[in-house]
Amino acid sequence: MVEFRRPGIPGSTSAPAGVQPLASREQGIREFSFSAADFERVRKLIYQHAGISLSPVKQDMVYSRLARRLRATGKQSFAEYLDALEKNGGAEWEKFVNSLTTNLTSFFREPHHFPILAEQLQKLGTQRPIRIWCSAASTGEEPYSIAMTVAETFGSNMSHVSILASDLDTNVLATAQKGVYALDRVEKMSPDRLRKFFLRGTGVQDGFVAVRPELKQLIEFRRINLLEANWPVKEPLDIIFCRNVMIYFDKPTQYKILSRFAPLMQANGLMFAGHSESFLHAADLFKSLGKTVYAPVKSR
Repeated sequence: MVEFRRPGIPGSTSAPAGVQPLASREQGIREFSFSAADFERVRKLIYQHAGISLSPVKQDMVYSRLARRLRATGKQSFAEYLDALEKNGGAEWEKFVNSLTTNLTSFFREPHHFPILAEQLQKLGTQRPIRIWCSAASTGEEPYSIAMTVAETFGSNMSHVSILASDLDTNVLATAQKGVYALDRVEKMSPDRLRKFFLRGTGVQDGFVAVRPELKQLIEFRRINLLEANWPVKEPLDIIFCRNVMIYFDKPTQYKILSRFAPLMQANGLMFAGHSESFLHAADLFKSLGKTVYAPVKSR
């Protein structure tokens, strides 16, 4: 039987000026026909459905990722695939979006945020519910890092904390929910954290670790598209992690999302952003506290 045990010691939608059809030489070595017009259709559709502004330099990436969907659906060209998608996409819309989203993450990524999180948790204490939303959960490393910080702050007395972990991509959410990672995903973690928060796989699961059940029970995983009209989010929120996702949106879309975040938050709430993200264009909504940490300008 397979078991886990404690380790011994896881923009704009308009066509940019100057875009030319893909070189005929390039077309000749490709399996499917893929024109500049096809690429612009993809840019428009992913923007409409996910708010993602694909750079004009992403043509090769789009081809390689969507070519898999053409093979899976039996389509002979991108034009045929996109026609079918727009006419009657159904479940294929989700696969289309999943194919074009990028999920780069790691445990305790951008580590300077987690001592700030721990300090905020200590201030909030144990006298009332604490609600945290990790809005770009990817394969789960970020929400589990948040949960570990909660456990290190409150010990076993953490039943008052709930973490909502969401993502647009259902494939990565499925991985996150399992909470099973190859050993190389946790190799930079301290031995103490490995002992406390993971179980080591045996048998066919040798070489993997699993997040301990008491940590997993803090987290609810849900698919949420930040562009959807209604978010299934219980408020008020004390903390929002929205790191390294806003870079895929243009400024108007960022502002729209931030304007919906702010009313959900407690007056003393914190929002954590990615290291390359800045919200100066939304200074009426959030004020910078430094280190890409923001606070809502207006209280609830």
